[in-house]
Amino acid sequence: MLFRRRKPDGLFERVRTYLWPRRSFSRSLQYFSKRILRLKATPHAVAAGVAAGVFASFFPVGFHFAIAAVLCWVIAGNLVAAGVAAVFFGNPLTFPLLWGASWETGKLILHDRLPAHGPPAHLGEMLHKLSFAQLWKPILEPMLIGAIPLGLVFGLLFYGITRWGMSAFREQRRKRLAERASRHVQSSHPGGSIGSAAR
Repeated sequence: MLFRRRKPDGLFERVRTYLWPRRSFSRSLQYFSKRILRLKATPHAVAAGVAAGVFASFFPVGFHFAIAAVLCWVIAGNLVAAGVAAVFFGNPLTFPLLWGASWETGKLILHDRLPAHGPPAHLGEMLHKLSFAQLWKPILEPMLIGAIPLGLVFGLLFYGITRWGMSAFREQRRKRLAERASRHVQSSHPGGSIGSAAR
């Protein structure tokens, strides 16, 4: 096959590329912003969808898209924007930061009701060995409760940023289209201005 790699990537290289893409993160951010700005929806719908995706990314459960979809239905958000935002903000690089912040915030809120021993040191081993009921008090409850205020704050922040960006992007595009139409009219009637000046 033309342009196919001579030597396929091994498992380590595929994992490394997934966690740290070959393209720079600035290009990934540009790709994300272009995907969002070019959606065919109102600025509110797109911004609300992004806010729903950001909000859902803070939750430790594996149902980010379900949470984002329910929020989009409640606040009239764009589901595509929510999915793009959830994928961009909820990834293996950001999950430790988001979930750690959720757990720490939940600890502050529930400091009187948390178990004295706290969570085990090895979270991965605990998730494999303990049941949902055993995970609830030390880990899941503070993470879920902490995710709500953090998700609201960052969701509102990205709602404002996205709505402003959508309005600015569409205004610039409207001006470009108006200028292009004006140049097209002038080029299609080259003697109009000269004739009117002669008169």
